[in-house]
Amino acid sequence: MSARLAMAVCLAFVLAACGRGAREQRLRDTMGELQSAIERKDVAALEDVLAEDFVGPNGLDRTGARRMAQLMFLRHGAIGANVGPISIDLQSGHATARFNVALTGSSGQLLPDAARLYDVTTGWREVDGEWRMTSVEWTGRL
Repeated sequence: MSARLAMAVCLAFVLAACGRGAREQRLRDTMGELQSAIERKDVAALEDVLAEDFVGPNGLDRTGARRMAQLMFLRHGAIGANVGPISIDLQSGHATARFNVALTGSSGQLLPDAARLYDVTTGWREVDGEWRMTSVEWTGRL
């Protein structure tokens, strides 16, 4: 799995438009906190958003996601994400969020060293009013 794919896991979350229900807004707030953690390169805060039983592609677990984020943060001095509209489907205690993201990584130069588009689907579980990411899937786009 490439570091760019790890970036998709890490950077696919953005605070979206307000005016939603309280549960959905809390989820959007959590996604915004995750984005902030990524921008600060705060791996511990990123890991805190992941559920203990988090699962990603190819058996990626919570520890593996943390390691991938660390690698991404070391590899790129600057990371950018341009997230399209987020579609959230709320169920009782669970949610699914879908969106597109354009990711860039740079070593500090004017132009990015890497850029890629992804379709992302994330699963979330609400426990005691807190949202935790339980799963993520992404597909690279041409």
